[in-house]
Amino acid sequence: MLELSTEATSIAGILMLAVVTIEFGGWVMTRIATGNMPATDFQHAFARAGHGMAGALVTLGLVGAILTDATTLDGFAGWVARTGVPVAAILMPAGFFLSSAGPGRTKPNGLVWLVWIGAVFLAAGVITLGIGLLAA
Repeated sequence: MLELSTEATSIAGILMLAVVTIEFGGWVMTRIATGNMPATDFQHAFARAGHGMAGALVTLGLVGAILTDATTLDGFAGWVARTGVPVAAILMPAGFFLSSAGPGRTKPNGLVWLVWIGAVFLAAGVITLGIGLLAA
């Protein structure tokens, strides 16, 4: 039987609960796609990007939480490896959604910076985990 660390089970539990927010995003996407929620082409594109990013990063975050247990990473490096992707799974979709919010918006507002901050967390997490796995 696979034994996960307390950290891995905590992150995995949080990410599993976050799937409900992705479900909600899917419902919103169906409303946009069926014309029941008005959206510009820009908003439609950013909603699709945010929704897809959330699903992909939550899945990658689950894998990363488990794989970190297969490394010798601890302390700050272990924290970065285990949480970088889940933090990106929050920040990047939030950046897409929040920067496109508002009636008739055709370009992102200033909150688009959340996408780039999330990208930094994503890169830090996967690079640290990748190095940790190669060194294990």
